[in-house]
Amino acid sequence: MLTPEAAAGLVANAVQITALIVCVLVVPSLLGGLIVAIFQAATQINEQMLSFLPRLLITLAMLLIAGHWILGTLSDLFIQTFRQAARLVG
Repeated sequence: MLTPEAAAGLVANAVQITALIVCVLVVPSLLGGLIVAIFQAATQINEQMLSFLPRLLITLAMLLIAGHWILGTLSDLFIQTFRQAARLVG
């Protein structure tokens, strides 16, 4: 039976995995942006493309590097959720 505790557990697991995946993609981009911002502050170069392009390339590189892991983690989450849903409904 689907109790509030079971529903909260499902949602908590989904939020935890989503946060982990977002961190894998966003944290390297934030670090790259910080490095570029320090460089821009030191050299007083105010070019918008210089601040955007490295973050874009880092995010795309992380998608290439961690894409297989992200898809595997999401598929495991969905399989686990559907198995639990079948058990909890009936």
